Amino acid sequence: MMIDRLAHWIPARGSIVAVMPTSAAVSAGRRAPVHPTPPSLLQEGHLHGTAAVARRGGRHAVYLAAATEIDGAFDATALAEALRRFVIRHDGLRCWFDVADGVVTRHLVEPDDVAFTVTDLAEVDDHGWVRGGPTRAGHVGARRFTEFVDAEFGHHASALDWPGFRVGAVVRDGGFTLFWFCDHALTDGVSQALVLAEIADLYLSARDGTDPGPFSTAPPGSAIAYADAERHRAVHHGDGSAGLQRWLEILRAHGHRMPRCAVDLGLGPGETAPVRGIRFDVLDPAGAQRFADVCRAHGTGVTAGVVAAIAATDHETTGAPSWFGITALGDRDLAGVHLAQGWFCRFAPVAIDIDGARTFTDLVERAGAACARGEEASYVPVGTVLASLVADGGDPTEAMVTPQLLSYLDFRRFPLAGTPAYDRGMQSTGEGRTANASLWVNRDEHGMYVGTQTPDTPTAQERLVPYHRRLREVFAEIAATGDRVLRTPAGDVGAKRPVAAGPRQGVGPRAGHDD
Repeated sequence: MMIDRLAHWIPARGSIVAVMPTSAAVSAGRRAPVHPTPPSLLQEGHLHGTAAVARRGGRHAVYLAAATEIDGAFDATALAEALRRFVIRHDGLRCWFDVADGVVTRHLVEPDDVAFTVTDLAEVDDHGWVRGGPTRAGHVGARRFTEFVDAEFGHHASALDWPGFRVGAVVRDGGFTLFWFCDHALTDGVSQALVLAEIADLYLSARDGTDPGPFSTAPPGSAIAYADAERHRAVHHGDGSAGLQRWLEILRAHGHRMPRCAVDLGLGPGETAPVRGIRFDVLDPAGAQRFADVCRAHGTGVTAGVVAAIAATDHETTGAPSWFGITALGDRDLAGVHLAQGWFCRFAPVAIDIDGARTFTDLVERAGAACARGEEASYVPVGTVLASLVADGGDPTEAMVTPQLLSYLDFRRFPLAGTPAYDRGMQSTGEGRTANASLWVNRDEHGMYVGTQTPDTPTAQERLVPYHRRLREVFAEIAATGDRVLRTPAGDVGAKRPVAAGPRQGVGPRAGHDD
């Protein structure tokens, strides 16, 4: 399993098919009654944004995607049945939402109404060109594969309708590519790591007439129960809570600003640019293990080590005396949604004082303590944090900024790791616009690598080159020697000099497993 840019995914030639709900299922979905449980807090904010884009006629790009390879002759009936079983198991995928008068309302499709069928769409050639199939102009044309699946699958994977996901395959002799696009409201990074391995297990069961594995029959947990439990928990972590005070202390210390990319990307206030994805390796398998061993030897996990390595890189780039980040914690213990499909995250503020630290190992111990202190604050809802930021004197426009993103995932730790469908898997995201250079640090059987979504402008791309080079150097030296002496900034191109304190942050899903 790996994360990469959607544009880098070009399957072998074959026939593209879509696994779509039957006409009866679509009708039943649209008639699905209102369910009394409101959306989760993350879903609510996301869906308001999705609805606003839809009203403007904009392109839906807030989806996550996954793909894998399945061996053996393609069985359309078995794949339709596998998807039916899968969706019935996960109540969050049977939900859709409407947004009216500022209120988000949940609808739930009954299990008996779920049914799918497979339809032919087009052909993709050896060079990644799709010929035939629907186009916006209503006639046969030729498009790049990425453009085709974005328009015909990603664009329609919206939780404002049912289903809020789209499934397809590229079929050829001896096997097929299976792919999945889903609105972020209904999924997260952990869910994406689970989804196609489970569908593949159910597919092989339906095709071969065998029992599915224990992972695909164990109760996954309820996304609806999670949303209800999350709102009840939020009551105890709002105004006056110790967690909110922790957030405010850190925000005040950093000028009431959300963290930004350490590098000046050349964009003005409020300005964004189209996304350009970049992926690069930082450690081979042996190096990734040595890095983990260093972290463990200093009483922390790899997540704290990743935070410390990025803080060191930012300090060496900017000279910032402190580092402020936001890490995402898996929230799957709440309501027992360990195997469920959904968006189950909470966010923790992490602040590190860099002054006086000489080495990475000094920082990693501080990072471990800071991550632990952020745990209680992670239960405070994001909306409460943003409202309190403004009430405390922060700039309202700052509260609307999408912060720099950082996550750490160890893909070796998931339940179906080691199965062909899992190990061949790839995750990606929709590519819209950005003002940051978000980072995903991941580990798999091939080592550790970084994926980043960056502004596709000449200035941003030029200025990120030395930063990424420095980041690779930091990881490499830690793995090779067990430590790194922090350098004095050498005037890297585009480095920001902090106003109140060190800029930077990280947010993103993580598996909940640490080395």
